[in-house]
Amino acid sequence: MNQLTTIGIDLAKDVIAVCVMDQHGAVTEQRVFRREAFERWAAQLQPAIVAMEAGGSAHHWGRWFAMRGHTARLNAPEFVVPFRKGGKNDTADAEAVAIASRQSTMRFVPIKTADQQAILAWHCAREGWKEERVALLNRVRGLLAEFGVVIARSPERLLAALPALIDDPRLPDPIHALLLEVREQVSVLHARMARCDALIAAHAKHNATAQRAMQLTGVGPVTASALAATVPDARVFRNGRRFGAWLGLTPRQHSSGGKTRLGRISLRGNVYLRNLLIQGARSTLQGALRSDPPKASRLQRWISALYARKGYFKTVIAIANKHARILWAMLARDENYDVLAWQRHPMLLKAAPPNP
Repeated sequence: MNQLTTIGIDLAKDVIAVCVMDQHGAVTEQRVFRREAFERWAAQLQPAIVAMEAGGSAHHWGRWFAMRGHTARLNAPEFVVPFRKGGKNDTADAEAVAIASRQSTMRFVPIKTADQQAILAWHCAREGWKEERVALLNRVRGLLAEFGVVIARSPERLLAALPALIDDPRLPDPIHALLLEVREQVSVLHARMARCDALIAAHAKHNATAQRAMQLTGVGPVTASALAATVPDARVFRNGRRFGAWLGLTPRQHSSGGKTRLGRISLRGNVYLRNLLIQGARSTLQGALRSDPPKASRLQRWISALYARKGYFKTVIAIANKHARILWAMLARDENYDVLAWQRHPMLLKAAPPNP
């Protein structure tokens, strides 16, 4: 067998396509395996650069290859697309992954540990049960409207009205029985979400990264836990702007000819972590608007001024982006949150007049 330098892998549920390239980038082998056959084939490989798209099961295979002496790399899917030639199929995808991973300027997704993925699994389950509860309550609200019972679009109001509706004479007996089932299901979902919250809070309490993140206003245990599990080392990003862009909190660029044109927020990257930061930004905005102007911090004054100029939604995104940059600085530099850190900014010190 030729010396292996790069192996591109396209992962799927049932079949796995591979593309092997030599040290010069020439394709030496292309095959499609079933999962069991692929594992037997991969176990015989000599150490090489093994690249995959960062999708389902990619972190598992990344750890699997790293434990066997390979250099495992995960590519963001959007960075692989430009290297695909012709139509899309498993073999073409594997070749595109291999080519993309050989680029000197390519950025790769850090491989998560099993513990990090275990915590994120609880976050994923929590979000799923939240969506299930919302879907259930919306379904019940629609069914009740068919019998002339209209309840405001608020989960809290429907849950508060549910005990009385079970005996409401306007509703037939089959609906009473259905509402009993709904109440039982909602109770089960609340108990499951409470267990998720308890485990996530325990993780945030005992994780140093999460504890440091919670020093920032608007970052609670859920956000801090998700941040610690998703980004255990913020130094993988060159600066806070890169971190904000990875979260999808920066505008798209359409710049050319030396002219900078910024578009809408990209909304790319980690959707879950971005949504958590946006929720925290809403809380931070309300706190800034309620603060006493003479006692407001510099950040709160900036938020209030931005809100007056740009309105609610743009201000919320700007706060989330600001939080992302602050969190990067805290975690990458291993520092605690300091409201006076802006006074030590190099540009500010450079502009300050020299002492007499």
